[in-house]
Amino acid sequence: MKWILSIDQSTSSTKAVLFDAVGKVLDKASRDHRQIYPQPGWVEHDAEEIWQNVLAVIKEITARNPGISNQLAGLSITNQRETILVFDRATGKPLHNAIVWQCRRGDSICRELNQAGDDDLVRRKAGLKIDSYFSASKLKWLVAAKPEIAAKLRSGEAVIGTIDAYLIHRLTQGRVFATDATNASRTLLYDISRLKWDDELCRLFEVPLRALPEVRESAAQFGDTDAAGILSKRIPICGVMGDSQASLFAQSCGRPGMAKATFGTGTSVLLNIGDKFRLPGEGTMLALAGVWKGKPVYAFEGIISFSAASIAWLKNQLGLIQSAAEVEKLATAVEDNGGVYLVPAFTGLSAPHWAPNARAAIVGLSAFTKREHIVRAAEEAIAYQIRDVLDMMQADAKLSIASLCADGGPTRDAFLMQFTADITGAELKVSNIAESSAWGAAMNGLLGLGLCPSLEGLSALPRETRDFHPQMTAEKVRRLHDGWLAAVKRVL
Repeated sequence: MKWILSIDQSTSSTKAVLFDAVGKVLDKASRDHRQIYPQPGWVEHDAEEIWQNVLAVIKEITARNPGISNQLAGLSITNQRETILVFDRATGKPLHNAIVWQCRRGDSICRELNQAGDDDLVRRKAGLKIDSYFSASKLKWLVAAKPEIAAKLRSGEAVIGTIDAYLIHRLTQGRVFATDATNASRTLLYDISRLKWDDELCRLFEVPLRALPEVRESAAQFGDTDAAGILSKRIPICGVMGDSQASLFAQSCGRPGMAKATFGTGTSVLLNIGDKFRLPGEGTMLALAGVWKGKPVYAFEGIISFSAASIAWLKNQLGLIQSAAEVEKLATAVEDNGGVYLVPAFTGLSAPHWAPNARAAIVGLSAFTKREHIVRAAEEAIAYQIRDVLDMMQADAKLSIASLCADGGPTRDAFLMQFTADITGAELKVSNIAESSAWGAAMNGLLGLGLCPSLEGLSALPRETRDFHPQMTAEKVRRLHDGWLAAVKRVL
């Protein structure tokens, strides 16, 4: 049986996950990378550090699995989607730190474009709103702030890529400069109805079209690699997809009306709406869920910027916990939240509010408040935000979501999962494959390499879930959620 090695390059870490052809995790390795905060609201990653971490996790997997190169059918990639960087076309070396999706340095650019009435143009073509969550305003800022980078982009010496395109370029020693459609669709530069880079959008954000990568389908091949000599022979790179879309794919949410939430640094909630381009209401985004044989699938998306990142904040900034593993025990050590709510607007609030100037707050503190209450409030905030996004999306789609697929590392937390089921009123079906994004990319690899003959064949692969059913009384849900809405109102 052939194996697939999947690279999951996320906001906080880089993983290599070794799968067999039916999704069993055979081995995995992970490396964290630094979160760089040049000033409040700005977030960067060292792309060279990320590249070295990719090589390190591949090396760790190969060291534990001798002869792996003969078993590997291919290498797949999933990644944090909107993070963007400029790198040298010849060497692949970054010319600036990657600017992360959480970074708000493009806010003033977005305000100017919105005031000029350009939001309708972007929404009609990209399906998204003008917001610095997405890549284009970061690029416009970089071109204006760094004349030397602007000059290299104009001359063709430098190119622009999301993390997948950068890694593909490095893995193939510069032979392939390409991205997949799901990643391209997060830049505000890609027309998701025509499935191509758009001249008008590129002019709006002053991005040279020639600097952007070729766009391929997720199940396409993207060259081959020996991972800088770590593998004993070259293997194809096949199966490339943005992390949220990859988890939707892994959860087999292939029919309209099926929805999933990925619990991670942020949370993306996706609702499959089929193959018709249909713009939702103001707070909801239209996402390109995937493209297969030229046919697109679309999804409504609710974006939450800060979910499990709040837990990292408790650890790294406040020192309230030593590790994320403590959180469930602390949250359940108290009977309730003690009236405490944490609104994690550390980089503004995204869906459904889209308030970039909002800032985080802990409200309801009293002399009774303990560390456990604050930790519990951080956990509960994840569920409240998902509830608000689901309410918005269900209204836009004019349907009721009875069950929600869930994946991501925090799904190991039974308290968080049960609380999410209670607050949303939806059955939560938690994937037993925590690395769903990595598996979704690998599934595209299986499809593209011919190891699985069809989409139907992928859907038939075994998939185990842990199910959480709503148990809380309607009155208690209403009281808790009203308290959350009051806390959000204070932040807004």
